[in-house]
Amino acid sequence: MPDLKTLYEEDTVAWAENQAAALRAAARGNSNQPLDWENLAEEIEDLAKSQRRALQSQLSRIVQHLVKLIHSPARDPRKGWQYTIAQARVEIERVLEESPSLKPEIPSLITKELTRAVDLALRELDSHNEILGSDIKSLKAQTLLVLSAYTPNQILGDWFPPEPKP
Repeated sequence: MPDLKTLYEEDTVAWAENQAAALRAAARGNSNQPLDWENLAEEIEDLAKSQRRALQSQLSRIVQHLVKLIHSPARDPRKGWQYTIAQARVEIERVLEESPSLKPEIPSLITKELTRAVDLALRELDSHNEILGSDIKSLKAQTLLVLSAYTPNQILGDWFPPEPKP
């Protein structure tokens, strides 16, 4: 078997399984297996970052689809956008069940993702010619203002923006 550094670089899953077994054996007090402390610490930090990125990704997904619901005159995709938002909300519930310490970070993560998510959604709507006669820059500023007024409960709850008038 390769040394731990080589194993870590060549097969992270095998390394992780090896290190988990070594940690469990050490906890029982009957191990002389070496532990790769530096990479263990790095992987634990990466686990936290990964959970935070998963949360950010789902928040961005929700915001993008809220923007589409707010600005798109299209009728057909609305139910799909609402379903996507519902899916993302469930994924966020899962992340928070596993990592409840992330819950207080939600407002700042929403703020952090808002500009990127609005930009992506408006670009997509524009590519489908759904932003007719609007200056995309001013629409982006207006949308950011509207969305920044939404509470985390609106974004994460069962709330949807009102349907556009026909």
